[in-house]
Amino acid sequence: MKEGKNLSMYPKVKHILITQSAPQDENSPYKNIEKKFKVKIEYKNFIDIEGLSVSEFRKQNIHPLDFTAVILTSKHAVDNYFRLCKELRVELPPDMKYFCISNTTAQYLQKYIVIRKRKLFVGTKTAEDLIELVKKHTKDKYIFPCSDMARTELTKFMHENGYHIKEAIVYKTVYSDLSDIKGKHYDLITFFSPSAIESLFKNFPDFQQADTRIAVFGPTTCQAAKEKGLRVDIEAPQPNLPSMAMAIESYLQQCEK
Repeated sequence: MKEGKNLSMYPKVKHILITQSAPQDENSPYKNIEKKFKVKIEYKNFIDIEGLSVSEFRKQNIHPLDFTAVILTSKHAVDNYFRLCKELRVELPPDMKYFCISNTTAQYLQKYIVIRKRKLFVGTKTAEDLIELVKKHTKDKYIFPCSDMARTELTKFMHENGYHIKEAIVYKTVYSDLSDIKGKHYDLITFFSPSAIESLFKNFPDFQQADTRIAVFGPTTCQAAKEKGLRVDIEAPQPNLPSMAMAIESYLQQCEK
């Protein structure tokens, strides 16, 4: 949560919009938030994902076996990279290094490889955290499977410092049609990517924040929100609030004081 906010100046939070699909887990922390604070939570994907075809990927003139390390920052990247490798009939060698943004991504990687037999390096939460790991492997040739809208400080750092890195677009981000929520008012809207913020303004060019609280996950999402002139009220992750749900709960607790 942003420090120093006078929370009493805002109406009570009663209606929250999560810009992702509804969780399938009955024990989801969002469901607990609904019960504990008596709020209504809606879910709406602001972006859709479309994997590139083999012919689209080939136009980038990228060959997976030309690299010695892979940087993976999302499940979408993992799924689409390995799908394309399979369709290209490329078998990644056992000595390939994998740099994962978080333990969650590393665990998901097990869907495709036996990670205990591979060279695996894991960050904590953001792509920027991987910089310290990358610094120890300066001679590797990195491929970064990503979307067509990728923005990370990691790749910027690597380009500026002479690392061999190539962004490989493996999926496209498509803005969702949000006409079904037109006219609805939300006291709090969460965003998990810069693309979701772009989708908001693509669908509603005249969007005015007014007293709607904005919650963001990650520094690039925060930056994108501010670039659009949005007031950011909740930021995650924080050292003591590693998830969006925890950040929202902390904010709501502060509102009740």
